[in-house]
Amino acid sequence: MTATSANAPVNLFGLDRTELRARFAEAGEKPFRADQIMHWIYRRGQGDFEGMSNISKEMRGKLSERFEIRTPELVTEQVSQDGTRKWVLRLDGGNAIETVYIPEEGRATLCISSQVGCAMDCSFCSTAQQGLNRNMTTAEIIAQVWFAARTLGGDFQNERVISNIVFMGMGEPLANYGAVLPAIRILLDDFGFGMSKRRVTVSTSGLVPFMDRLRDDVDTALAVSLHAPNDALRNQLVPINRKYNIEELMAACRRYVEGKDRKTHIVYEYVMLDGVNDSPALARDLAKLLGNMPAKVNLIPFNPFPGADYQRSKPETIRAFGEILRAKRIITTTRKTRGDDIDAACGQLVGRVQSKQKNRLRDIPVRFT
Repeated sequence: MTATSANAPVNLFGLDRTELRARFAEAGEKPFRADQIMHWIYRRGQGDFEGMSNISKEMRGKLSERFEIRTPELVTEQVSQDGTRKWVLRLDGGNAIETVYIPEEGRATLCISSQVGCAMDCSFCSTAQQGLNRNMTTAEIIAQVWFAARTLGGDFQNERVISNIVFMGMGEPLANYGAVLPAIRILLDDFGFGMSKRRVTVSTSGLVPFMDRLRDDVDTALAVSLHAPNDALRNQLVPINRKYNIEELMAACRRYVEGKDRKTHIVYEYVMLDGVNDSPALARDLAKLLGNMPAKVNLIPFNPFPGADYQRSKPETIRAFGEILRAKRIITTTRKTRGDDIDAACGQLVGRVQSKQKNRLRDIPVRFT
């Protein structure tokens, strides 16, 4: 989806309202024209300039010369027995990413990718074992949402088939901050998808500087992949902890919610690994770590993948772990495993990653710009 030459049309999925207005101003058009175009694309689901009936024929011609509305190519679609859908979508350069739709009673969540592969090297995640090829563009990120809404057949304006967006697919979203931030703005914009700030969640393994930037730049929900309550264990499971340890991470979490309304809390994701991080003692340590913060813990049964060194914690172990947290008045839920029969569950997304430029976090400097 990236432009191949200076004269190639620009994919409108990659432009938030500020940038689109600037492009229109450069072309001598009024700013409200940009708002009209966004409304047609995101609130009406229109993917063809000719279908934008309140835009003059002359302007439609100019638009088609300079811009395009391009979605990724569908490679495969799989539907789980529980209704979960996984789409493999082909990007430019021979890569493919995965996007997952999870319908539930009263809500429907779309899990989107932000990178082709991942460099974070979390040992329990299949995506991370592939390494990283490249960052996705804003257009590629937003196109997943538009593609899913069109595929599911919803009325963009009156019937929302997607109630929640989570940046929990392939990649570390905050390591691709420059593309993810405009994507969030399009999701929240009244002329974009018009999502509520509490219904868009960015997940991170703990890139502290970008957590601070996110707090300053946009108001959205945050999920932190914690998975251990102490540095020794988290260093093994989530290697970025060697750069930003738990003390630094928790300080960033406190800053993120500081000054926000009382309903704002961070979701702490905790994958349950048999005999590794699921003991009662570690549950008590976790409760102590989070005890003075507005927090919700999401216990995630481990989802196996080929070559994994871990096993899923036993159901009774997960229940006991959660009971310890709840006894300390920490909101705790256990994620229901969805889509594991089509490898669409948490930690199982792999896509097709070609020519890895960065293989593992341990092989590269931990710097993100």
